[in-house]
Amino acid sequence: MQVQIVFVTVLFLAVSIAGKEQSNYREVKPAYEQQHEPMPYAFAWAVKDEPSSNDYAHQQESDGKVTTGSYRVILPDGRTQMVAYRSDENGYVVDVKFEGETKYPQYQPSLHNNKESYPLPKGNADIPKA
Repeated sequence: MQVQIVFVTVLFLAVSIAGKEQSNYREVKPAYEQQHEPMPYAFAWAVKDEPSSNDYAHQQESDGKVTTGSYRVILPDGRTQMVAYRSDENGYVVDVKFEGETKYPQYQPSLHNNKESYPLPKGNADIPKA
């Protein structure tokens, strides 16, 4: 019994000393809580593919405090939408412009709804005989 008490006491002292040694390390915050200085950056990209009618682009730059940029995209109605923006300590300001004319394709009825696209059987004459 005394051996067990001595063993538990030695174990307790070892854990206490180990805990004190680790307290010398500084606490590290998780990455999502760390504050970093804003860094300047700039990027730009564009896609222009005539066969698929894809034509769009985006560019943005920041000095760490003010972010400016623009993007453009062709809308399904044929117009080009151009957006220029600026974001700073006063908020987010956007200038949206459209270029071109709205174009809608001429309506053509679907063949799936055309009731005359296949002949209907007439009486028993079109039914095959077994």
